[in-house]
Amino acid sequence: MENSLVLVRHGQSEWNKLNLFTGWKDPGLTEKGIEEAISAGKRLKAAGFQFDIAYTSELSRAQKTLELMLKELDQSGLETIKDLKLNERNYGDLSGLNKDDARAKWGEEQVHIWRRSFDIPPPGGESLKDTADRVLPYYHETIWPSYKSGKNIIVAAHGNSLRAMVKDLEKLSTEQIMQREIATGQPIIYHLNEDGSVKDVKNL
Repeated sequence: MENSLVLVRHGQSEWNKLNLFTGWKDPGLTEKGIEEAISAGKRLKAAGFQFDIAYTSELSRAQKTLELMLKELDQSGLETIKDLKLNERNYGDLSGLNKDDARAKWGEEQVHIWRRSFDIPPPGGESLKDTADRVLPYYHETIWPSYKSGKNIIVAAHGNSLRAMVKDLEKLSTEQIMQREIATGQPIIYHLNEDGSVKDVKNL
């Protein structure tokens, strides 16, 4: 059986639930988020997945999601590499603010530009391009060589750090990736060709 690269966005966090900009802040998972992570693990197990190595960010919501999935897979002791390069996009001055309050302060159009443009960062924070500039070198230098060596890999990370990887893997345009939502607790399964291009991809 060919090896797989599985990407999973963490389950719902307390701040997702409260409609707050989260970024590098570190809230925990909600009950729903815990259930999403457990469900993802059960689906991966039912599909026959076993992993050789895991990668995650330095934020607890991604680490907890990974921990819960691996428990369902009976792989709690799996080698796991944690790196801030896989952290969520840093929202800077927006971090911790309710999205509606941010719109009231800066205006709907400006907040929409910060959230949905590719290369315009919020004050003190990162654009999606900035996020990609730290995620992609890590992917190409660390995760891809691991995949190429034949390992089954699971990556538990965040909406924007995963979008950067998805954009690169699927060769999406800036417009396409800005429209792409990465659902919480939804494994995305990739099989890759020798050159790193996508052979096939599916949601589990």
